[in-house]
Amino acid sequence: MSFSNPTRRGLIKTGAVASAGLALPTYLRADGHAGFTNAPQGSTVTLGFNVPQSGPYADEGADELRAYELAVEHLNGGGDGGLMNTFSSKALQGNGILGKKVEYVTGDTQTKSDAARASAKSMIEKDGAVMVTGGSSSGVAVAVQALCQEAGVIFMAGLTHSNDTTGKDKRANGFRHFFNSYMSGAALAPVLAANYGKDRKAYHLTADYNWGYTTEEAVRSSTEAMGWETVAAVKTPLTQTDFSAYIAPVLQSGADVLVLNHYGGNMVNSLTNAVQFGLRDKLVNDKNFEIVVPLYSRLMAKGAGANVKGIFGSTNWHWSLTDEGSKAFVKSFGTKYGFPPSQAAHTCYVQALLYADAVERAGSFNPCAVVEALEDFEFDGMGNGKTLYRGDDHQCFKDVLVVKGKENPTSEFDLLEIVEVTPVEQVTYDPDHPQMAGGSLGSCNPGT
Repeated sequence: MSFSNPTRRGLIKTGAVASAGLALPTYLRADGHAGFTNAPQGSTVTLGFNVPQSGPYADEGADELRAYELAVEHLNGGGDGGLMNTFSSKALQGNGILGKKVEYVTGDTQTKSDAARASAKSMIEKDGAVMVTGGSSSGVAVAVQALCQEAGVIFMAGLTHSNDTTGKDKRANGFRHFFNSYMSGAALAPVLAANYGKDRKAYHLTADYNWGYTTEEAVRSSTEAMGWETVAAVKTPLTQTDFSAYIAPVLQSGADVLVLNHYGGNMVNSLTNAVQFGLRDKLVNDKNFEIVVPLYSRLMAKGAGANVKGIFGSTNWHWSLTDEGSKAFVKSFGTKYGFPPSQAAHTCYVQALLYADAVERAGSFNPCAVVEALEDFEFDGMGNGKTLYRGDDHQCFKDVLVVKGKENPTSEFDLLEIVEVTPVEQVTYDPDHPQMAGGSLGSCNPGT
């Protein structure tokens, strides 16, 4: 594994800090911190934005990076302030974080755990990042979260939907704003029953990594509880681009629903193949054949085009929401980039502001102070309504959206419509729920 130069610097970094980091990891130097890893010295603070800039989730990564750059602009007092204007906490003043100008470095996770750990490690050891955030894969999130726990920095997860991130692989230094597989299943099942009935036979195609596994489990358990039968569940490689060989057996299985536990480019390709095979035109068991995509995004819908029409799924957030926070974010993002933000952009922007706000409220960059400030923190004004950062597992609890592909979109961005805003009570679970079993937060690590 090579750690040579996997990061790109944003804004201007002082040569003194950069060269000192290259000589020896900051948290190993007695003179390089004030009791915790990478305690900011001088007038700046560095954050690490670790996103997929290549690979199957690169579209999500590009939007995440746009959001992070917008967040830095707002934190440093530029632009219109975005969600800082609607956020229920008023600790952020637009003068950086604790008066220190925010700078950043970026890395390419490649949607690979080893590459993501390498870039995060470089950010921490060479660039002095006091917080790492990002990612569009749960495999990446779990790997980087563990590394940040070991190194003594905060990890603010980006787009990660697997139960494991705040379930069996949760860590005290890690926090997730994005919703999870269990929540998707809980929100989707009643909508699917109402639209497709309770007597259905489902065939699952599942991405072969932790997100796919927990999403399949969540959707299976929630749909089987309402009467559906699962006739088959087949794993597909994350690197797969042509799913024809996986679609063909569906026609012989007796299934009348195909559940695509795929995301990003995988979902675009598998859905396209399914439509090419004529699945949406079939009549099976005297029912119209249906396709379900448990985790949706506008970027995926754009890639899949007309194939998404009428297909149900869930999403963490959507730019068409009319609450003041969502409108403020859509306005500031759209003004800067010329198009509406994705759910990936939203969750990453929010995570950056939540971290900065926690530091301000704590009065310290010390990871343990940040953990204390975020645990059981209730907030509003950032989209999705009132939200709780639960202390038991560092998972955000908020309303979940059920969406479907629009039959008559008015533009390339108007591809999904919200069919239900599922109240947070319906998707809340006990920390020891079987789908979250195992693991322990442990104690916060300040890196000393």
